Amino acid sequence: MQGKLIPFPNRKSQQKNQPLPPAIDYDRAEQEFIDLLETDDLDNKLIAHLVSGNEFERALSTALDAAYGKDSREESARRFLQRVLYRINRLKLFWYDDLQRYTNERSLYLTTIRDRIERAWQQWEMAQLNRESYQGINYQQAIRDRTSADVDPPASENNLYFRDRVTEAGYRRLVAIASLDGLVEASQLSRTLGGVANEVHSVLTRLLVEEYGAGRLGRKHSSYFTKMLEELGMDTAPEAYFDLVPWQVLAIINHSFLMTERKRYFLRYIGGLLYGELTVPAAFRYYKAAGERLGLSEEGMSYWTLHIKVDELHGRWMIEDVALPLIDLYPEDAWEIVLGYDQQRLMSDRAAEAITQSVREAEQVSH
Repeated sequence: MQGKLIPFPNRKSQQKNQPLPPAIDYDRAEQEFIDLLETDDLDNKLIAHLVSGNEFERALSTALDAAYGKDSREESARRFLQRVLYRINRLKLFWYDDLQRYTNERSLYLTTIRDRIERAWQQWEMAQLNRESYQGINYQQAIRDRTSADVDPPASENNLYFRDRVTEAGYRRLVAIASLDGLVEASQLSRTLGGVANEVHSVLTRLLVEEYGAGRLGRKHSSYFTKMLEELGMDTAPEAYFDLVPWQVLAIINHSFLMTERKRYFLRYIGGLLYGELTVPAAFRYYKAAGERLGLSEEGMSYWTLHIKVDELHGRWMIEDVALPLIDLYPEDAWEIVLGYDQQRLMSDRAAEAITQSVREAEQVSH
């Protein structure tokens, strides 16, 4: 055999004869992950091979590439990943439910899964923006220009659709999707308030106190959302409509968890919070107009009405008393505030399109 050339196998014919790997069932993989979440002493049982996450691990690896790899845009993979990430992140809040649900809240395995998803996802998100374009600009002027343009923008086609044409079925879908965040509103903000007190910290604290109704449940903003659900005869339980929520909306919630958990991202979070507080009144005016056209009571629209009123003030606080002072305090890093603002706008626009699409689909089903 010495010196004899041995031909390589015919790779094309070999590939044809090999069975294709089984398709990924993301729903089944997510259910396996839920089972792992609720497994007592998860980390030690994984080490001892008493439980297995093989199906989930295979789905996770496939989804990361399909969702955030080069030229990848698989919607089902993004949905799967954002749902998994949300299920991990929600453990950072207390839901007044079965205490056993929190048994793995400090699991190293869950931390690894979270980090893998966030790493790929955030690289993909950052690739949507040109980081170099933020260097060397006048950050205060950049914030003023952006907020001036976004505080009351011209009505979009989607805005007019909600105001003039959305049906009750579509409106109910809108409320169902919004309930995931609306019923636990401002929870991520609460995680930024520990530490040294100063003027900026005081404004953020005041913002949270107002969102939480100064400790009175009936005035907490989420309570107004509950009233809206009750008038529509809808389920008021938190996460009741989780399966209806597009991945684009979950991404905003997960992004907020990440920005508030990492103190290094504080300035990016402030930029995003500024965009949210500033732009809510303009968007909610169209939702309120839809509710009026559909015959809802004032109480049934009180969530929209409240935010149209108070978030105008909150937006001014965020500009004058938070964002601009932080630009002065962190002149070398202030570009991150502008980046956070732009990133939140990009993600919000994406979510708004997904919500509108879901609302239209709900209307088609109802006909």
